[in-house]
Formats: sequence, structure tokens, C-alpha cells
Amino acid sequence: VSDLRPSALPGSFDVSRSMFDLRSPPHRFMTRYDSFSSVPSSTSSRKDSQGSNRSLDTITLSGDERDFGRLNVKLCYVSSVEQIWITVLHCKDLSWPSSCGENPRICVKGILTLPKPVHFKSSAKEGCNDIEFMETFVFAIKLQSLQAVRLVFKIQTQTPRKKTIGECSLALRELSSEESSHWLDISPPSK
Repeated sequence: VSDLRPSALPGSFDVSRSMFDLRSPPHRFMTRYDSFSSVPSSTSSRKDSQGSNRSLDTITLSGDERDFGRLNVKLCYVSSVEQIWITVLHCKDLSWPSSCGENPRICVKGILTLPKPVHFKSSAKEGCNDIEFMETFVFAIKLQSLQAVRLVFKIQTQTPRKKTIGECSLALRELSSEESSHWLDISPPSK
């Protein structure tokens, strides 16, 4: 079994991160496997970074190499009223453990990592390839306080039971009155 984690191959960190970047050239393809069910989770045929096709018998993808999907959010800071506007737009190509069922209810929980954290949560939607949330959250917080914190998103299933299936985060150093759009790569939840 080939181990593709960064410690196994010098310099493989950049390769494993970019293998699933859909903007990279089409010659970098791999078959995506769901490590929980050991079944291909997409029909596209992909090759590994060395350009060879490998079967499931010879490659094991750890949580770091799996493609967990991406979250699209928009941010804006309205300085006249000292408010941050956070819009959760949608999740694309989201994958979840087979133990969560075919179409679990999915929500996005947000956390502003201030000394007293600010929590918010989207409504739950049925899990699919492209989940639209289109929800905006507004908080009155001074810009100086926000520029030193992160905005963390946890992707959670609500059914059959509550479980965090992925997460991503964003530094708020660059907040401005100009609305900015961000595509965040979803990673496995931290232990």
C-alpha cells in the first residue's frame, strides 16, 4: 500500500494538495474513493501525481488526500455601523461518511474566534452535490477586534445524528467595505 501522507514522500505536500484542485491541468487525475465505504465516489477516472492508474488495492487515501468539497462565502464590513456581514452561499462537491446515509440534512456552523466566540448556524438542507444556503449573518463588532481573529466554518450533519464532517477557516485581516467572495477547501474535522 502506498502512503501518500506528507511524511512519506519528500515534497509531496504540495502535490497532494493540488491533485484535487479542479483548476489544475486535466492530466492530474485520480479516482476519488470514499475511505468509509471503499467505493468510488465519482465516476471520473483520475490518475495519481506520478501519472499511473492505481486500483484501490494499491492506494489508500487518508483524510488529508480526500476531496471533501468547497464552501463559498462572501464577507463585507460596513464601517459606518461597525458591522460584519457574512453570507454563506453554497457547498460544492461535498462528501460525507456513508454512516450518515444517502442524503443527510447538512448545515454550516460559523464561529468568529474572538475572546468570547460568536456562533451562528445556517438552516439545514438536504445533502447533495451543490447545496445552496444563501443566508446572511450580521454582527456589530469593531474592525480592530475582527482583524486578529479567524472565521471558522464547521460543516455538520443534523440527521441521522449531529456530526461535524468537515471544516474550513478564513483569516479576517483583509476585511473591507468591498464585498469579497471566497472559495474555501473543506478539510476533515480536527480531532
